[in-house]
Amino acid sequence: MEYRFKMQLGNWFQIEKIVRNLEFIQNFIVVSLCFGLFCVMIIRLGDMFISLLHPLEFQRITSDILFILILVELFRLLIIYLQQQRISVGVAVEVSLVSALREIILRGVLDIPTSQMIGVCVFLTVLGLLLLVRAWMSRIYDRPIAPKTESGSGTSEKYSLSD
Repeated sequence: MEYRFKMQLGNWFQIEKIVRNLEFIQNFIVVSLCFGLFCVMIIRLGDMFISLLHPLEFQRITSDILFILILVELFRLLIIYLQQQRISVGVAVEVSLVSALREIILRGVLDIPTSQMIGVCVFLTVLGLLLLVRAWMSRIYDRPIAPKTESGSGTSEKYSLSD
């Protein structure tokens, strides 16, 4: 009785079709974000090259370069999402690291209050630990099972250390 009710409910709502359509809409949104990010990168690159014609402002040029790097990393994150339908934690952490460092460079280390600098240091330490844990976990779980030799023991010499 329960199985028949679930089948009828599934037929009424066509859950698989709804999920497929929602995934299509989500992918369309991600592709739109990719195009938008690409356009912003092109505009910022143009602005940066035009600003090179004027007297050099090291802080502004560095800020523009780091901002473009952040956009490139976000673009890469969206591409990975489209290919694998998952968010890459490593890329997200890298974007956060570059963003925090960009703000420090933009404002200047000496101009940031001590309490904020301690908070940024803790934030960067946590992000660094996240990268280390991610690399450690991927080495543990992504290793292929060692093939058995004729003597029955596994060889542990060749492992895939993909990151």
